[in-house]
Amino acid sequence: MPPSALAALAGAAVLATALAGLTGALVVVQTLDPTGALSVGGCTVLAGRLLLLAQGGELRTASGPIILAPLVLTAGLAWGLSRAARLVVRARDLTEVRPVAGVAGVVLSAHLLLTLLLAAGVDSDAQVGWLRTAAGTLVLGVVAAGWGAGRESGLFDALLDRLPGPVRPLLRAVLAGLLAAGALCLVIVAVALASDAHGYAALTRSLGGGAGGAVGLLGLGALLLPNAAAAVLGLASGPGFVVGAGTLVSVHGVTLGSVPALPLLAALPDTQAVPLLAFVSQAVPALSGLIAGTALGRWFSDDDGGSVVAGLCGLLAGVGLGLAGGAAVAVAGGSLGDGALAHVGAPVLETALAFAAQSGIAAALAAAVSRWRSAG
Repeated sequence: MPPSALAALAGAAVLATALAGLTGALVVVQTLDPTGALSVGGCTVLAGRLLLLAQGGELRTASGPIILAPLVLTAGLAWGLSRAARLVVRARDLTEVRPVAGVAGVVLSAHLLLTLLLAAGVDSDAQVGWLRTAAGTLVLGVVAAGWGAGRESGLFDALLDRLPGPVRPLLRAVLAGLLAAGALCLVIVAVALASDAHGYAALTRSLGGGAGGAVGLLGLGALLLPNAAAAVLGLASGPGFVVGAGTLVSVHGVTLGSVPALPLLAALPDTQAVPLLAFVSQAVPALSGLIAGTALGRWFSDDDGGSVVAGLCGLLAGVGLGLAGGAAVAVAGGSLGDGALAHVGAPVLETALAFAAQSGIAAALAAAVSRWRSAG
């Protein structure tokens, strides 16, 4: 089979598998719910809409546009597209730029075409925002398929080898710091939910649906956990985050308003007082910078420079963390309609600048010390 045909099948299989798996999960939930009103077709439509949102799509409802990507699904689709491109490149042992780019392009095209067909199939009472959906799918496909094909073929490694020596440890340090920040923010979300487990259970019971409803709400909360972690990053960096126009959470104050009936939002403060956990979260940027800087100093070689160069690269790592954190906040936020819920998430620019400044100082110090100790 030619590489192009194999790539087309692999690209189409990613969305088809995701749709089948998510539909099956929804059918199981509906089976557990004695009052479940969705048929298999209804579950398929709901699964399709979730997948469109996961790729940055837009659904226009009577209450306004819904633009909020469940990032667990986004990560799953990105992994699938990357894996599809890697498998084709590996199967055909491709190493040249043109055939590798061709594989990535075909995987992307097949996925984009199938996504648009899916959008046409679910475009009914909730109308699809075609431009945003197509653009989001295109960006996701370019990044994921391009990364998978380039990584498997060795082209990315060859490109990194041509760049100055400190670039590779710098990129690794940014990744380490970003993963650390994400993990710490998830811990904060978990602690906040555990501290109000009674509120979570009460809200779940109030929504009804029996065991099926509880499982469905738990699954929806799990899909949105990375979104909650990104909001916490805004809180940890200083600007805070909003859930619509009436709810603001930051270390400078808390304003509580009406929020959607989602049990995950039980993690929000119960009073106007700033919770202790919000102050504790202020350590996240510094800890992320320390981890990034320590990793940077240890990955530095003698050819890359001494502790001074490592410290300067630590500042650059802070810039990289700010850019990556801002991108995460931008992707995780969105809109749940018009009016009071027109904006959900943390402010992008303020979070990126604050995260970069705080983590960069810590990373510079940690990188200089780590490099000095490893060189000694």
